Formats: sequence, C-alpha cells, structure tokens
Amino acid sequence: MEVVKAPDPRLRVKTKPVKKIVPLLKTIKEMVKVTKTFTDPEGVGLASTQIGESEQYFIMKQGDGSFSAVFNPKILSRGKRTKVFFEGCLSIPDYYGQVTRPTIVTVSYVDIEGKPTKQTLRGVAAWIFQHEYDHLQGKLFMDHVMEQKSRLFKVVGKDRTGGEMFEEVAL
Repeated sequence: MEVVKAPDPRLRVKTKPVKKIVPLLKTIKEMVKVTKTFTDPEGVGLASTQIGESEQYFIMKQGDGSFSAVFNPKILSRGKRTKVFFEGCLSIPDYYGQVTRPTIVTVSYVDIEGKPTKQTLRGVAAWIFQHEYDHLQGKLFMDHVMEQKSRLFKVVGKDRTGGEMFEEVAL
C-alpha cells in the first residue's frame, strides 16, 4: 500500500459513505501498518483518499498510541476556541503550514464494530479528526493555509543536531 502524493487528483475526491465495514478490515490493518512507518513526520492519521479509495473512512492515532478506525464521519459542531496548529501531511511531504482550527469538535461516526458513536474531541484528537475529515471532502491542509492567508514552510535540510531546518514559502 502506498500513500498518494499531491497533486494526484484522487486527493480531491469527495467520498461516498461506507456501506459495509467487514470488506475494509484488511485495508484498515494495512493503513495502520503503513502509517506507523512514517516517523518524520510522525503518521497520526490516514484517510481513504490518501490510498486512492473513495469511501468515507480514516484511521487516527489515539493518546495511548493505538489507532482507531472511523467510518462515515460527521462534524456535528465546532467549538468557538481555536488554536494555530503546525500541520503537515503524509501526502504533501516536506511542507508544513500554520492552520487555525477549533480545539473542540463534537463528532459522530461508525466504529470498527459497526456501532454508531458520538463524542466530543479536544486538543490533538480534535485536530487529527478535522484534518482527516477534510481529506474525505477533497480538502488538504494547504487549502486552509491559502484561505487563512497563513504561513507555509518547506523542509530544506537538517541542522547539526539532526533537527529540521525550514524556509518560509511565499504564497
């Protein structure tokens, strides 16, 4: 399984609802395996469009390091408080941008056992959910950077300690 890279048009597909979860279980396991191979940046989520699929599902890393699968997600409400996140994407290697997102979202989805779930996510979990949900709408973090007239950076190398060096990219 390979991660689709921009500007591949499959990243711009608006997905359709998942009808049956069981046929996707093997794909979900593969997605987790592939996502775990990304360490710089760390893979914290992967959406179906990023593997060339067009159904509404993604995986996201939990606070304990495990991954959960999310099918047919919806964002029911977004909190008023926002935060600027330094976002990257496995489909857009070496680019990062400042994206303002709500810090709290109330969501609904179907879990891997087929159970409808509703929960309120905060902080990093809210950020990951929103980022992956955007993928299912054909939207990338770069779109937010442009809309918000934010800042975009490109990795240009490593410093002597092995840390990444960034250069701002003009929009």
